[in-house]
Amino acid sequence: MDNIRLDKYLWAVRVFKTRSDAAEAIRTNKVLVDGSYVKPSREVKIGDRIDVKKVRLTYSYKVLDLVSSRQPAAKVPEYCLNITPQEELDKLNVPRETIFVMRDRGTGRPTKKERRELDSLMEDFYFGDEED
Repeated sequence: MDNIRLDKYLWAVRVFKTRSDAAEAIRTNKVLVDGSYVKPSREVKIGDRIDVKKVRLTYSYKVLDLVSSRQPAAKVPEYCLNITPQEELDKLNVPRETIFVMRDRGTGRPTKKERRELDSLMEDFYFGDEED
C-alpha cells in the first residue's frame, strides 16, 4: 500500500465515525499532521504525528502502518499508536461543572427560544472559544 488519504486513514483507524466527519474536521483545522494544518487529501506516511482536537482535548497519534479499510477496534493498535500526553487525558477526569438554570415552578417546558438559549449556553460551556 503506497498512498492513503488522511481522511480515509482517520476513518479506518476509528478516530472518526465516518469519513465525512474526518474530512470536515480536517477542513475546519481540527487536525494537524506534524504540526501543520493540511487538506483531507494529504497522503499519510509511516511515522507521521497526527493531532486531533475533539471537544477540549487534543489527541495525538503516531502512524505505525498504512491501512485503507476500516479496522476492528482490536486491530487498531497495529496501525496507529495513541501518544496523547497524560495531562491531556487527565482533562477527561475533571469533575464536570453543572449549569443550573432557574425556572419558575409550573411554567412548563421551555419554549423554542428558551431551548435555543440553553443550547447556546451549553455549547459555549463545553466547547468554549477554541483557539485554532
